[in-house]
Amino acid sequence: MNENFKGKLFLIVGPSGSGKGTVIAELKKVFKDFVYPISYTTRKIREGEKPDDVYHFIARESFEKMIKNDEFLEYAIVHSNEYYGTPKKDIVEPLKEGKIVVREVDIQGFYSIKEIVSKEHLVSIFMKVSDLEDLKKRILRRGKMSDEELQRRMNSAIKEMEKASECDYQVENKWGAIDECVDEVEKIILNER
Repeated sequence: MNENFKGKLFLIVGPSGSGKGTVIAELKKVFKDFVYPISYTTRKIREGEKPDDVYHFIARESFEKMIKNDEFLEYAIVHSNEYYGTPKKDIVEPLKEGKIVVREVDIQGFYSIKEIVSKEHLVSIFMKVSDLEDLKKRILRRGKMSDEELQRRMNSAIKEMEKASECDYQVENKWGAIDECVDEVEKIILNER
């Protein structure tokens, strides 16, 4: 699929609550000419979120129609019940045009995209956290959820963190030190682009 690519795709990989979205929000302020595709999800919008900012929130039937129409570069069912997906056109076209594309994904998304986009056009950066207790606090700060949902997210996070070494880079997002984390990610992007 990627024989016509001239650009580079940077994947910010990590579990829920690791700071992927925060890092991308900061990158948007610095690298205004980069492309930041918006994901689709079937999950409910959280308090404080804006539609079409980080996610397009759509009905399950609409998502499944997009799957049938082959509109996703990758998609997965995450936390055992909600669809998340990366639209193909929002990544493929900019890469063909020679642009830098920055996208946040979980480990499933990383594996799927890695199969489609060759190493010369792909850089993966895994967002680590200090420990599981830190991650739990971050997840709980995002909004109310049931104990079952929290446990599902924590179980997913443990599995994802075991795969961190499969990414090109690992950057620790220490509590209260987001600037250091963003600086490190910026350096990686500048060196690799």
